Amino acid sequence: MAETIKTSRRIQTSVLNAAEHKALVWLAARQPKWVTSNTLTWIGVLGSIIIAAGYILSNYDIKWLWLASFGFLVNWYGDSLDGNLARYRGTQRPIYGYYLDHTVDAINEVLMFMGIGLSALLNIWIGIAGLILYLLLTLNVSMNAHLKKEFKLTYAKMGPTELRLILIIVNTLYIFVRPLREYSQDITILGERFTLGIFDYVGAVIVVMLALVYVVTILKDLDEYARMDPPKPWNG
Repeated sequence: MAETIKTSRRIQTSVLNAAEHKALVWLAARQPKWVTSNTLTWIGVLGSIIIAAGYILSNYDIKWLWLASFGFLVNWYGDSLDGNLARYRGTQRPIYGYYLDHTVDAINEVLMFMGIGLSALLNIWIGIAGLILYLLLTLNVSMNAHLKKEFKLTYAKMGPTELRLILIIVNTLYIFVRPLREYSQDITILGERFTLGIFDYVGAVIVVMLALVYVVTILKDLDEYARMDPPKPWNG
C-alpha cells in the first residue's frame, strides 16, 4: 500500500492549477518552522467549520456570508498547502498522510455541504445530493490511486479550488445584489411544492455537473480496467 501511494501520479489539469502551484510553492518556502503539514491539515478543518458557521449564521444576517467566504480561504490555505509543505521539506509520510488527508477531506466535505444546506440559501436536499456526489468522486479518486497509481484531483478542468472560488463569487453577489436574494420561484416535483432561490439553481447546476462527471468517469474507468484485467476463459 505504501509503495502504491508513493508512486501515485498526481493529475491536476484545472484552470487555476499553474497559478495555484506557484503560489503554494511560494507559501511552502515561507512557512515558519513550527508550522507542520499536520498543522495545516487542521487549519483546513477550521476553515470548514468557519464555512459552515458562516452559512448557518446567514439565516440571521446575510452579511455572515463574508465569514463563509473567509472560511473558504482558510480551508484552501490549510487543505492545499499541507501536502505541498511536506513535499517541499521532504517530510512525506505516505501511509499516515494518505489516511489522514482522505479522512479529513471527507469531514471537510460534510461540514461544508451540510453548512450550506442548513442555511436558508440552499434547499437541504440539494446540499445532500451535492455531498453524496462529491463523496463518490472522492472515493473514486482513492480507488484509482490504489489501482491505477493515478491521483486525479480535477475533473473537466475543475477542482476544489475552482469550486471554492465559484462559491465565494456567488456569496459576494448574494450580499450586494438584492434582487438575487429576493428572487424565488415555486415549483412542484412529484406532488411536492418547493420554493427555490438563485442559490438553489446554482447548487442544482453544480449537482448536475457532478453527476455527469461521475458517470462519465466511471464509464471511462470501467473500460480501462476491463482492458487491464480482461475476462478469464472458464474451462468448466
